[in-house]
Parts: sequence; C-alpha cells; structure tokens
Amino acid sequence: MIPAVHPRGSNVGGLLRYLFGPGKREEHLHPRVVAAWDGADPLPNLQPPRLPGGGPDVRRLTQLLEQPVRIGFRPPAKTVWHCSIRTHPTDRTLSDGQWAHIAAEVIAAVELAPHGDLDAVRWLAVRHNDDHVHLVATLVRQDRRTAWPWQDKRKAQAACRDLEERYGVYRVAVAGPGARRWPGAAELNKAARLAGGSKRTAGTHRVVAPREQLRRQVRETAAIAADEHEFFARLTAAGAQVRLRRSSRDADEVTGYAVGLPGHRTATGEVVWYGGGRLAADLTLPQLRSRWTGTPPPMGGNAARIAAAASFPLNVSRRAAETVRDATTVIAASPSPAVASAIAYAAADLLTATAQAWEGRSGGPLTEAAEWLDRAAHELRGRISARRVSQAGHLRAMARLVAKTSTASRDEDATAATQLVYTLAAFAENLADLCEAVDRLQQTRAAREAAGRLRAYVPQSGLTGARVAGTRHAWHREPERSSRQQRGQHR
Repeated sequence: MIPAVHPRGSNVGGLLRYLFGPGKREEHLHPRVVAAWDGADPLPNLQPPRLPGGGPDVRRLTQLLEQPVRIGFRPPAKTVWHCSIRTHPTDRTLSDGQWAHIAAEVIAAVELAPHGDLDAVRWLAVRHNDDHVHLVATLVRQDRRTAWPWQDKRKAQAACRDLEERYGVYRVAVAGPGARRWPGAAELNKAARLAGGSKRTAGTHRVVAPREQLRRQVRETAAIAADEHEFFARLTAAGAQVRLRRSSRDADEVTGYAVGLPGHRTATGEVVWYGGGRLAADLTLPQLRSRWTGTPPPMGGNAARIAAAASFPLNVSRRAAETVRDATTVIAASPSPAVASAIAYAAADLLTATAQAWEGRSGGPLTEAAEWLDRAAHELRGRISARRVSQAGHLRAMARLVAKTSTASRDEDATAATQLVYTLAAFAENLADLCEAVDRLQQTRAAREAAGRLRAYVPQSGLTGARVAGTRHAWHREPERSSRQQRGQHR
C-alpha cells in the first residue's frame, strides 16, 4: 500500500474537476466520494452532479472545502493537500467502506484530521478506480487556524504499513541502506531517445538507463576485484570512464570515484558522471574497501592463495559449492543478522562472478538471480565487518578464483556446475528464512526470487563449468504457460 503525498497546490476546484472527470486517458471509472470530514453532509449529497455537457459540477464541493480558508487567520498561499494511496496489483479489490476507513486512518495519522477533532480541516476521499483512492484536504482548520503538516510523508508511510498488516494485503518494506538508486523518468526517457530502442534488457521492453548499466558493471567488477587498484583497472578495461576524487590534503590519497559511459554526455558535451553512492549506497569507495578486507581462508584449501597463483585447479565449481555449503551452515546457525548479512553479501559476489564467467556481459538467468541475491543482502542495521566473518572471506576469495578460471576452461564437470547452482539456491532459501524471521520483508522476497530462479534453470548436458573461448553457456528453462492457459486453469 503506497501513499504518495503530492506537492501542495492552491486550486482545489481544478483538482476536483480532474478527479471527478474522465482522466487523461479515460481511466477514471465511476468517480465517487467514499469518505469526508466529520460533520459533512451524507456522502450521496457530496457527489458532484453532472453538467449538461457531461462534466462534473464541483462548484458546491469546492465551496465547502474552501469555506474555512476564506475565514481563516492568515491562510498560506498554498492550501490544498493531496495524497493518493495505491494497493499492490496482486491485492484483492477493497470495498468503498474499507477505503473510507483507510483514508480516515491516514488523514488522522498525518494529523490533519485527528479522530474526534470536530474543528479539524475539511477533507474528502475520491475513488475512481479499484486499486487507489485520492485524499484532498484544505489546510485551514474549521477554527480558522492553519494546519501545518509535519513529516506527513513519513507518517503516511507508517500508517500504511500498519494498514497493510490489518487488511492482510501486500506488505511493503524498505529496501535497506545498500539499496540501489533507481533511474528517474528523465533518465529513462533520455536513454530511450539516445539508444533508439537498442539499449533494452534481453527479452523485455525495458529501457536500460546509463545509471543501471554502470551500477551493474561496478558491482560485477567489485565482486571479482582483490583491491581498489584492480577494481579501477578492470573498470577502465571494460570501457567505463573512471574519475578519481583525491584528498585536498594528500594528493596521493583517493577518497572517492565516479564513473561514466563514453557516449552519455550532457548538452554541452561533458561526460555525465555517477559517484558510487549515486549508483547504490554500498558502492561507495569506503563500502567497497570493506569488501576487499575480508579474512582469507586458512592455509590448506586457500582459495585466495590459489586465485593468486599462475596455475588453476580442476573442479572449481565443486570447490565453490563446498564453500557455499559451509557458509549455509553458518548462516543457519548464526543468531546475528549482521553476520548473516556479511555472508550474504559475499555469496552475492560469488554468484555475480559465476554469472559473469558463464554468461558474459550479455547476461542471462544467473545474472538476474545475482541481482536478486544482492537485493536480499541489504541489511537495515548495518553489516558486521567482513574481516570478522571468515566465511565472507572464503566466499569472496572463491569469487575471484571463479573469475580467474573463467577463461581457463579447466572445469569440465557439468554435474559440479549444476551442483553449485543448486547449492546457491539452498543458500538463498536459508537466507530468506532468516530474513523472514526478523521481519525483513523485502529481503525475504528477493532471496526467494533468487532461489526460485536458480532452481528453475539447469545446465544442458555436456555443459562445461567454465566459459570456453568466450562462448556463452546454453541454459534452458521449463516452458512457461501462456496467460490464456493460466486463466483457463483457474476457471
């Protein structure tokens, strides 16, 4: 249940004409008032009549809402407060009475019309579709005082989190501090215009913005780099432009970085730069440095030592699967979410390295699964340092080993490759259970999505465990039923 508090306005009549009108694309179906302020007329009397031309006559409703503003004591210039609340597409259709209760709870939570306050602002809720409702209020109370909403967005969000649980609808959760920064509409429109429809994700019609391209490239590079020098070298070799930010006191000290694409420029011809924090909160240079300081495994089966060697062992996939199994055991037994988060971040790096080695830059099912596992690793309370979690060091060392052996074509065991994928799926399932136990809903869904994608894909027979001479692995998926077949099953 998503509330969106819109910028304040001054023309309540224009807003009402839009809400009770047909909409920009004739999408407003049967617009009606479902709730109003305490002391208002019965709802049928508030419903705007239709003019001879078919449009809504909102003059009386506008006068009722503006009456406190006219007699108010020094009312502000912008007195119209507008909030829309939308449910998830998978939710059931709520009744008008249920929407009325939701609207009253939200308007009370933002302290515009607390329950039992007969002198509060005048407001109403307009519904013209099954999945959302609009709240409109004027910001002058009926006792002539101005109502100043404070932190109304945060309070509306908190009210909706409570209402989701009470109504049993899809529960929205914050993504965590490591979440990515999504491209805005302007970035997507510019990407579509410049790319001419070519930069789209495989198998979809979604435009891939430069920010998203760079975020994926930076994350994949960070997963296999051993330190920042290798990180910047790999980024440059991959075609990204890199700009280092240096300390004002010590020119040799690097304090940050920014990346850009050669063809992505401003109107004046300058490169559009994205700092690591503008891609995702966990891609800043200090956060990346914490990834590269993990404790390596003890001597013996030392993945870090092997990754640094000139020759590579056989059965890399089998070794990686054993490392993941050990990490799964630890994450299931650990009572600390922070420890689990550190291990999960490292496991996401291993899956990212595996996807890059097997699928290349063009991506595929493993790349998508790695994206979901990376989302699942976002921790609300912060991660424990990687150097204090040996399993995180094991996994990241194995990620570097997988990356180094990707062109060596030494792992010939397709069964071991399949085993690694299923072991990572089991890890994702355990992570989902842990996230669910501590009520981290978004991480739970992301982990289950990663597990489902990993279990749905298996290598074809004869598949090698490492990419041979730059060719992509062939993967197959169970054929999906069409939407018509699915509808027929539920009839």
